[in-house]
Amino acid sequence: MEDDLFQLRQLPVVKFRRTGESSRSDEDVISGEHEVQIEGVRTELEPVELEDGAAVPKEFANPTDDTFMVEDAVEAIGFGKFQWKLSVITGLAWASNAMEMMILSILAPQLHCEWRLPSWQVALLTSVVFVGMMSSSTLWGNISDQYGRKTGLKISVLWTLYYGILSGFAPVYSWILVLRGLVGFGIGGVPQSVTLYAEFLPMKARAKCILLIEVFWAIGTVFEVLLAVLVMPTLGWRWLLILSALPLLLFAVLCFWLPESARYDVLSGNQEKAIATLKRIATENGAPMPLGKLIISRQEDRGKMRDLFTPHFRWTTLLLWFIWFSNAFSYYGLVLLTTEFFQAGDVCSISSRRKEVKAKCSLTCEYLTEEDYTDLLWTTLSEFPGVLVTLWIIDRIGRKKTMALSFFVFSFCSLLLFLCVGRNVLTVLLFIARAFISGGFQAAYVYTPEVYPTATRALGLGTCSGMARVGALITPFIAQVMLESSVYLTLVVYSGCCLLAAVASCFLPIETKGRGLQESSHREWGQEMVGRGSHSPGVTRSNSGSQE
Repeated sequence: MEDDLFQLRQLPVVKFRRTGESSRSDEDVISGEHEVQIEGVRTELEPVELEDGAAVPKEFANPTDDTFMVEDAVEAIGFGKFQWKLSVITGLAWASNAMEMMILSILAPQLHCEWRLPSWQVALLTSVVFVGMMSSSTLWGNISDQYGRKTGLKISVLWTLYYGILSGFAPVYSWILVLRGLVGFGIGGVPQSVTLYAEFLPMKARAKCILLIEVFWAIGTVFEVLLAVLVMPTLGWRWLLILSALPLLLFAVLCFWLPESARYDVLSGNQEKAIATLKRIATENGAPMPLGKLIISRQEDRGKMRDLFTPHFRWTTLLLWFIWFSNAFSYYGLVLLTTEFFQAGDVCSISSRRKEVKAKCSLTCEYLTEEDYTDLLWTTLSEFPGVLVTLWIIDRIGRKKTMALSFFVFSFCSLLLFLCVGRNVLTVLLFIARAFISGGFQAAYVYTPEVYPTATRALGLGTCSGMARVGALITPFIAQVMLESSVYLTLVVYSGCCLLAAVASCFLPIETKGRGLQESSHREWGQEMVGRGSHSPGVTRSNSGSQE
């Protein structure tokens, strides 16, 4: 007993004060009416100041507070072994998603030649994947909000795996069109892995970790190109489709290790399961669990579309929809334009090339050459510096400014393509443009889960992902069909869209830099850790909920 009292004397005591509803009044805290006096234990508490965004030290594991919330526990336990494992598993899902998307730029020209498809059917083969993704994004968000993040993620991955392998056996064009559409339907649920991942991260590490997960997207795209180089000349496109789906099988097996989100369990009333999950994380990280009773935020309906259009989130939702639309529209458009530009040699040669093949354009067949794969690999590698740049600036200038900067640089590089530059300069401009638009995409993935409360987080991310698929669905008709009519009009469309998206990023009403995830839409933004002392005149109300 004396040893326990001695240890208690050595522990600084930190009071977690949360904005929003509380079971105690400020007067109760000042008067000490509810404090427990222990003989021999120092009761005068010294205030402790933490730097902005700093994690709660492990020794401040909430030893004297009688209640705590999931976010308190996640902050106190901190980042450790559990999060590293989760990073690898989530990254595997993201890499598998990237491979399924990257295969579109390889499969289309191959089927164009082998099955002698008209150009519009080749474009439709790309668009149908995004139709499936667009139609399913909201559905997967609702499933995740109603039945759990892990459940929605497992179903979507198994769905994608099944139809991805099955599409390798498609006998005719109509079959592969339907099967790739069903693959896209499953891919629409993979972004829920970001929701699950973000809810296990302490505030200080969240942005950097989500961005590092995006490195796996770049790894997946690079791996797909290398796989195509090895498989296509010998085994053909059918084996490429089958082998590209195998990483999803590995993720499906590892998915059984994933725990359900503790935030979701608490909101669902399953506190025992949430506590078990938090204890598991604390054990793996070698950190203490907060003492006291786990409490929940005010219960509310989950997963309702109208929740995204409450007065507090209406403008945020609309602006985010346009930002996600512009991201996908520009990113996938650039991927398609890159092939066109490299085959022509430069921008100014495209019009003349189009005139030469106009009489036979629908049946012009060009297999991808070794040089095409090399150029595709170089432009894909640009996503690595894009993620690194975003990682460096996102916690310095904030999420909103990071997205705005990414859109502006992409727009500027698009305008420079108006000049008749050589092949080397063209490659550099495309490299920079893709690096920044991919970085802007990752910033959106950081911002969106942070801005919505737990009740609508998965639905908010799902609807944004759906709008992104609308942009990806439209972009083949701009980057391929409109390009045949006017190169410069095509560049103006992409540049103008990104300029508008940059403005939309600046007008987002909430900046989430340095703020915790919301448990409930009824609570204001933010959480403060404030030292509590017997002589404190009162507690200052946080202003972190103000919109910028």
